[in-house]
Amino acid sequence: MDYRKSNAPSNTVTRDMMKLSADTGNVYETVMIIGKRANQISVEMKQDLEKKLQEFASYNDNLEEVFENREQIEISRYYEKLPKSTLIAAQEYEEGKVYYKNPAKEKNNF
Repeated sequence: MDYRKSNAPSNTVTRDMMKLSADTGNVYETVMIIGKRANQISVEMKQDLEKKLQEFASYNDNLEEVFENREQIEISRYYEKLPKSTLIAAQEYEEGKVYYKNPAKEKNNF
């Protein structure tokens, strides 16, 4: 899922953990799934931001040539206003858009 098109809230939301953990049957496993997905989203966001900011990189070592780059500031502000990766991951999990499997449970079923 594209994190830019997410409808996740930008503020912290209280969630019913029992309703969230209904699929897995374990609160800790649910939190681990959401946490791992949040890490994936965070890495993707960081790579996108670095790629966009790389276009404006200055390789001059002269300290006297410090200037503001308006486009770079706007890009940074845009990424700061996006919902945090944990909120996006929790929203994706609630909507059923996260695929997960537990090899330990699958091993015990055989």
